[in-house]
Amino acid sequence: MVNDELSELKASFDRAKAFLNAGDAKMAEDLCRKALSQVSNGDPNTQVLLCVALIRQGKSGSAVKRLKHTLRMFPDFAPAHEELGNALLAQNKPEKALPCFEKAVDLNPKNASALITLGKIYKALGRKEEAQEIYQTVLELDPIQEKLASATQLFYRGEIEEAEKICREALQEKPDDVNGLKLLASIASKMEQREDAIILLQRAVELKPKFSGAWADLAETLSDSDEFGKALDAAQRVIKLQPNLPFGFMLRGTILGQSGNHEGAINAYREALKIEPNHIGSNMGLGNTLKTIGDYEESVSAYKKVIEFQPFFAEAYWSLANLKTYQFDQKEIAQMEDHIENPDIPDSNKAFFHIALANAKEKEKLFDKAWHHFDAGAFMRRKDEVYDSVQTQTTHDSLIEVFNKEFINEKRNLGHQSQAPIFIVGLPRSGSTLIEQILASHSQIEGTKELPDLSLLTRKLTKSKPRGIKFPNAALEMTDDEYIEYGESYLTTTKRHRSGSPYFIDKMPNNFANIGFLKLILPNAKIINACRHPLDSCISSYKQLFYKGQSWSYDLFEVAEYYLEYDRMMRHWHDAFPGEIMDFHYESVLDNQESETKKLLEYCGLEWEEQCLKFYETKRSINTASSEQVRQPLYKGAMYAWKNYESHIEPLIETLEPLLKNLTDDAKPQSLKEL
Repeated sequence: MVNDELSELKASFDRAKAFLNAGDAKMAEDLCRKALSQVSNGDPNTQVLLCVALIRQGKSGSAVKRLKHTLRMFPDFAPAHEELGNALLAQNKPEKALPCFEKAVDLNPKNASALITLGKIYKALGRKEEAQEIYQTVLELDPIQEKLASATQLFYRGEIEEAEKICREALQEKPDDVNGLKLLASIASKMEQREDAIILLQRAVELKPKFSGAWADLAETLSDSDEFGKALDAAQRVIKLQPNLPFGFMLRGTILGQSGNHEGAINAYREALKIEPNHIGSNMGLGNTLKTIGDYEESVSAYKKVIEFQPFFAEAYWSLANLKTYQFDQKEIAQMEDHIENPDIPDSNKAFFHIALANAKEKEKLFDKAWHHFDAGAFMRRKDEVYDSVQTQTTHDSLIEVFNKEFINEKRNLGHQSQAPIFIVGLPRSGSTLIEQILASHSQIEGTKELPDLSLLTRKLTKSKPRGIKFPNAALEMTDDEYIEYGESYLTTTKRHRSGSPYFIDKMPNNFANIGFLKLILPNAKIINACRHPLDSCISSYKQLFYKGQSWSYDLFEVAEYYLEYDRMMRHWHDAFPGEIMDFHYESVLDNQESETKKLLEYCGLEWEEQCLKFYETKRSINTASSEQVRQPLYKGAMYAWKNYESHIEPLIETLEPLLKNLTDDAKPQSLKEL
């Protein structure tokens, strides 16, 4: 190759590697393919990088074929042997992968990553002496490399505590290893110990100021901690270090969007797209932000651009379906049906296709086919979730035990006396966004979003008490003054989402579990429980792929059990705070919009305003899956929608029977009408 061709190839390789390191395997694949099409002879480095990108996307079959071809051209290229081994491992073929790693190590005896994987294969195949010999070699090469590699694998498998233990052991030997600090920070973030993660990442960038990956992680962690100013500063460092890549601008867009600056977010995403028009992450971020502000057409356009660039990108199809009002055409449906049969697409991605297809079939009133896809999508997503129903019950037992009537009556009215907060609680997809939109249409009320502040206060309370005393038991150790302090702290931290209206809404649905704590620190706060028919509520959650959290929602038995737990908690809070919590029924507002809206405003102590009936005209940002639905007038299509799937939900009906049998006949499943 001539010098210009070599120079251009290296630039393309470096750019593709940067995308791969940032987690954008598809963009790395596209850049590698383009680079290889422009060189006269195949470049082994670019070929291997392309195969790594394919493996990261779950396309191990394609990677194996390409790597075998590469090795016919370059038989002594060690990285190709190693990546062929990784591709075969991805297909769960350790015996076939073994000679690949042996050859890679033979060609490069100091390749720590290949040695570590080779040792693991020996161990898995029962060849323990050979595995121990390999591990000893790695330790001699780099004392902490093997430990960090093991911790990384454990982390990605979800074995967080063991990963943390091994990572800490490695850092004891080499405290200033920046990769170890970054990994431990990722573990801390996963455990929601964001303060620790921030300290670790700040140390990493102090040691290595040009470590763009650590700066990016620091920006994300600061943003997740609502430290948006510092997060933007960190994102700016990423932009400065990588001005010719879109990641820093995309990160800036994400942070601005989280902080509520949607116009700024849109501008940042567009800056990223000037650099790389095909960048999937920036197009998706742009689409999501446009959806939030109600720009439906432009949002659809952004998602469709992603599909144009990457027809296999499942999340774009799901995002279109998640608009709830988008109608897939037959070509798009056929594409998705082809994708779910593609063996190269991992189940975690197919889950998105299944849910999108389910929504399409539901709109066509093909309910049996829709349920097949809802079921398949939920099953595939559940494999990636961690949920313990026993732990949920145990946590709720503790909350009921601590916040009993005697304790509540003893501490009642000690907290901050503000009447500004209005909490909307309940289960997802039960009408909470509708309630918020109705209230936010009132001139005295400001809608915010699902705020994390209450749960953050419970963690703060735990940290303030002696070691071993955790929330909710930590509430028993609160002084009288602390009830006012914690109420005031909530009002202070939520100011970042408010602009000065007399009242504001916090619609974090999961706050239902912490009503006891909430009412003690803010005794005058209004609490509205979003109620919906149990089967509609459960099925609507089951049909939804949530961005994060709600890990109980992907199995019908777990959904039903969680609903019973929610019902148990709400009955306890009604008993503990009689007459202070309003149950707002979704079905009632569909039948009697005006009278139910008046009851809602009366409960909040507000004068009637006609605009609350025209809530769909109110312009505001909405982040939830119901955003497009509440921008339209009320319709009854979703009422008793569970009847479309009655033949498929027997486990749900059976578990919820104690609640369902007391309903009127028109609201009961057929199987319970004779009881």
